[in-house]
Amino acid sequence: MEIKHKKGDKNGYFYYEKDGNELAQMAYVWAGADKLIIDHTEVDDSLKGQGIGKKLLAQLVDFVRAEKIKVIPLCPFANATLQKTKEWQDVMA
Repeated sequence: MEIKHKKGDKNGYFYYEKDGNELAQMAYVWAGADKLIIDHTEVDDSLKGQGIGKKLLAQLVDFVRAEKIKVIPLCPFANATLQKTKEWQDVMA
């Protein structure tokens, strides 16, 4: 399963698509040059229970570590998952 990334000047998102349809997405907005805010996670009902949300978050964590930036997780799913996953807590602002 390939998670893709669309990055813009002010926002972006990580997503999973199948047959040209985006079925899962974790969206963020930039908060200055060194932080991003995760504001929304959505997973299609057909993928529920398959860990897609966590895979999206794993890609985002890899991205922010590589960019040496921090995350503000306003999305309830992202916040709860980051709180529970000790090895990812270093990315939180």
